[in-house]
Order: sequence, then structure tokens, then C-alpha cells
Amino acid sequence: MERDVRLLPKAHLHLHFTGSMRPTTLLELADKYGVHLPDALTGGEPPQLRATDERGWFRFQRLYDIARSCLRSPEDIQRLVRETAMEDVADGSGWLEIQVDPTSYAPLLGGLIPAIEVILDAVDRAARDTGLGIRVVIAANRMKHPLDARTLARLAVRYADRGVIGFGLSNDERRGMARDFDRAFAIAREGGLLAAPHGGELSGPSSVRDCLDDLDAARIGHGVRAAEDPRLLRKLAERGVTCEVCPASNVALGVYEKPADVPLRTLFDAGVPMALGADDPLLFGSRLAAQYDLVRRHHAFSDEELAELARQSVRGSVAPVEVREKLLGGIDAWLAS
Repeated sequence: MERDVRLLPKAHLHLHFTGSMRPTTLLELADKYGVHLPDALTGGEPPQLRATDERGWFRFQRLYDIARSCLRSPEDIQRLVRETAMEDVADGSGWLEIQVDPTSYAPLLGGLIPAIEVILDAVDRAARDTGLGIRVVIAANRMKHPLDARTLARLAVRYADRGVIGFGLSNDERRGMARDFDRAFAIAREGGLLAAPHGGELSGPSSVRDCLDDLDAARIGHGVRAAEDPRLLRKLAERGVTCEVCPASNVALGVYEKPADVPLRTLFDAGVPMALGADDPLLFGSRLAAQYDLVRRHHAFSDEELAELARQSVRGSVAPVEVREKLLGGIDAWLAS
């Protein structure tokens, strides 16, 4: 009999802030603020998305921006993080590193620094209320000027003692060269933060290589397109760089046609560490445990292999030693059950 993947302890390393919202919460907040939601966000089913062309990516971003516009007060932010933590706990997560670009929330929360503090306060409260370890990756936007990224990197370092553990780079990696953001990532790394840019999702292996060579990435958001380049796979494996792989997201955005096409087995067999993530459950319709179920169903991963994926997610995290040991012990117990 198959073991329940929701009971498998794991870490969640690739989850975006607004994208973690419950659909029911979005409907309630939109009603509260009089925000008109497009049918794609009210139908009860994930929207039909395909971001492999400019128009499709623009539509995805537009839906995300509309959802984000419904987060207008500290109470909304607290609700989002608390509910996200509850969902993660129900899926077996013992550690969450959630990614956010605070500049997107600043206009409604009184500015950039107030937005960061509201988010970190909400994270502290949700961690206390649910028992889930939660930390924050502050992410710059490729579509904005690299000087903006430097400002964010300095702020991220300033809040390293308040729960910020990493610095990311999100949005369409087909736009903006990684090397344009090298100074921002140097600031973050010098401040002790993990470098975790997106790469190898909408662009091919070269975008992963750029993240490694130009940004000295310790983790890669997505990274699946590295499977197209055996030399790059060896490089990732040798360096122990964890790829935050989000299979349901890859299919929803049209990176791959169907779940079986996501090259999970290729990365796994090459020794590339992976951490399965849900990316944006609000738009893609599935949370963390569902990613493990997808790998079992469509890639024939055994329970032993699923346990190893969970271990890789823990090892790729910045969780404290005691948290790691507890999660790794829980994974062994799951296998022994």
C-alpha cells in the first residue's frame, strides 16, 4: 500500500507570496474591496495559462497583479501567511521559505520598509500560531532596473536578523540579463544571504548557467531546462546546487505539455538535488503534497525515491540543524511505517 505523501516530512523552498493565497480568500478580499476579478480567477478551476509567448506571460502576470491588489492591509497579509502556513502543515511541510518582492506591496502598505516589516511580522505570527518554521526570500524583479535590485538587496541584508534568509530574482528570465543584477547579488551574498534566482524555466540551459556564473547561485528557482545540457547537469550535481522544481507549474505555463514530460527523472538520475515546490497554487491549482503525488503517478518514483526528494528539500533549505534533524528523522520514520 502506498504511503500518504501528506505525511512525508518535507521543506517547501519555492512558493510565491500572493500565489500562495487560497482561492476562497481571494474571492472574499475582492468582495471586501470591490475588486472585479476576471472569470479566470472566479471559476473554481485553475485558469488556462500558457506563458511560452509574450502574450501568455503578460496574461499570467496580469492575473497575479489583480490578485495582489486585494492585499491592502496588515490584516490581509497576516491572513494570507497564516492560511498558507496551515496549508503547508497539512501537506507535511516542516519548513517554508516564502518568496516576496516587497516593492509590489509597498504602495498599499505605506512604503517599502513598512511593507517588509508587515510581511515579517505576519511570518513571525504565523510561525508561532502553526509551529511551522517560516523564513523569507526577498526577490528582485528582472523587469525593473538593476539599481532597484541593489536597493532591495541592501534592505534584505538589513532584515537578515528578522527572518530574511535569501535573495531572489523573479519574473520572465527571457528579459533582463542575469549579469545586470550581479552587484545586487554580491551585496546579498556579502550580507550572508542565500542566492536563489529563477532560471531554466521559460529560457533554456543558458539561463541556468548565467545564474551560476554571474550570480553565484546556491539554489536555482525551477532549473528544469538544465536537463537539456548534460555538462550543466554535471555542474549542478558537482556543486550541489538545489533546483526548486515545480512540476505542476511547468505544465500549467506550457513549459512542458504534460506531467510526464517534466524531466524529473533526468535531474534525479544525474544527481542534481531537487526541492519540489508549488510555485503559485492560486493560479496552478495544486499545493506541495500534490507535487510529490505527481512525481509518483507520472514518473514512477518509489516511496524510497520520494523520501530522498524530501531529504534533498531539507538539505537545500537554510533550516537550523535541529529542524533539519527532526525532519530527516521524520522522513526515515515515514519510510519505516
